[in-house]
Amino acid sequence: MSEPTANSPETSAPTSSTRLPSEIWVLVSAAFVIALGYGIVAPALPQFAVSFGVGAFAATVVISSFAFMRLVFAPVSGSLVQRLGERPVYLTGLLIVAVSTGAVAFSSGYWQLLVFRGLGGIGSTMFTVSALGLLIRITPAHMRGRVSGLYATSFLFGSIGGPLVGAGLVGFGLRVPFLIYAVALLVAAAVVYLRLKDSPLAEPDQQAGHVESMTFRDALRSPIYRAALLSNFVNGWAVFGVRVALVPLLVVQALNAGEGYAGIALTVFAIGNALVQIQAGRLSDAHGRRPFVLIGLVVAGTSTALLGFSPNLWVLFGLSALAGVGSGFMNPSQQAAVADVVGSKARGGPVLAAFQMASDVGSVLGPLVAGLLAEQVSYGVAFAITGALTVPAIVAWAMVPRSARRGVPVAGEGADGSEPEARSR
Repeated sequence: MSEPTANSPETSAPTSSTRLPSEIWVLVSAAFVIALGYGIVAPALPQFAVSFGVGAFAATVVISSFAFMRLVFAPVSGSLVQRLGERPVYLTGLLIVAVSTGAVAFSSGYWQLLVFRGLGGIGSTMFTVSALGLLIRITPAHMRGRVSGLYATSFLFGSIGGPLVGAGLVGFGLRVPFLIYAVALLVAAAVVYLRLKDSPLAEPDQQAGHVESMTFRDALRSPIYRAALLSNFVNGWAVFGVRVALVPLLVVQALNAGEGYAGIALTVFAIGNALVQIQAGRLSDAHGRRPFVLIGLVVAGTSTALLGFSPNLWVLFGLSALAGVGSGFMNPSQQAAVADVVGSKARGGPVLAAFQMASDVGSVLGPLVAGLLAEQVSYGVAFAITGALTVPAIVAWAMVPRSARRGVPVAGEGADGSEPEARSR
């Protein structure tokens, strides 16, 4: 991949405009619908699986099949983005999830349900990888942190609201939430197609019929990208894995509280996350990615490490909120940092797929390892080790060379951030 030139939009100084392109709002709105729908089907899915006469383990296999297929198919999704472009892969992924979710509603047996849900995971990773690529292409370089925070917050709000809506829809029948989600995805796909089909921002620059590409090997030369892979792995382990799997058990088994309080603990994390994501992303545009990733890692790691030693619910709620704040500082900044590495002029499907996979691997391994530690040793040790995993990520980000610390690329700065005259942060 070629380096940005001094006069390219990739390296130009931030303009005074603060208005986001309309295409970004289309993708942000679609993210909300996707997350809302995913949450809508979440309460119904285990019950629907059990209705076919299987046990709890078989029901969890259905849930895990979605995540497993996301993880396995992520490299293929990255290659498809590289070959076909972001928009076709994004729309195809949405349609696959829509059709497979609709098919789930008409499942007549457990194995059909398992297959259809697994197919949904393939579509999910397709639109996840391509959506990030589209955001990178469409977003002005000096707004990447702000947009990353906005996108993540939209997804978060959908994730919070979805289970509430889904719990109400279950009363109308276990198949109803899947049909509603399928229709919502079809509408979202149609809107995205119509709004982006003639968008010049969503098209890569082509010179002599050639579209620039960045490979995974190219990206690995960047110390920023290597640090982002590590921090995203830790984030997946702690936030998407251990938090969801062990916090409810900690509340019920260690603190002897009701299951409803587990929901409160998860909610206050989300609130802390939502309160800071957009502002943290905006600040990272002005002051660089590195400080906010480091702040997030330190806050999230410390609060998570102490979580298992909570003497009562109030302390646990406070630590959960702090962990959410830490995650909110880190996520938009590290995603924007990856966007800085790829740049808006190139396709980086494998680069973005690997970044996603780092989180997915963490979310799969985290609950297994931490669950075993909680069972064999204690919840305190399980959460302490989870928090301690942030230390290598902190070291990696702290060791990013001075010339690679700046958020927005400068003239002559390559993917490895090697320009010695770049202003450090």
